[in-house]
Amino acid sequence: MGAICFSADEWMDALGVNLWNEEVRERIEGLQRGLAKQILKLGGTVVIEWGSWGKSERDLLRTEARDLGAAVELHFLDVPLDILFDRVRKRNVEKPAITRQDFERWDKQFQRPSAEELKLFDPPSVAIP
Repeated sequence: MGAICFSADEWMDALGVNLWNEEVRERIEGLQRGLAKQILKLGGTVVIEWGSWGKSERDLLRTEARDLGAAVELHFLDVPLDILFDRVRKRNVEKPAITRQDFERWDKQFQRPSAEELKLFDPPSVAIP
């Protein structure tokens, strides 16, 4: 895609910050958001790889990007919890480790995009295998 990818987890890991530190995560995401907007203003492409768990968060990111004249895609993979849990367990970087109960709680908090919401985004320019 020729895009700059912004992932708070990657920055936190590179800085040696615990991935559970929400204060640092918010600050990093704020920095990444500002950089992403600058790149979009220059005509570049960015990927925001945050959870974007809520519709209001996705609405804000979409609106800000559109206000800068950017196309906005949403790539949403609805992966079963068993697979997600297995991948995180194999990654084994969170301290303390993420539990199955964590995934079940988060699944209840996550707002999956509806068909109506998905229509607000541009069609994907790249197929996800």
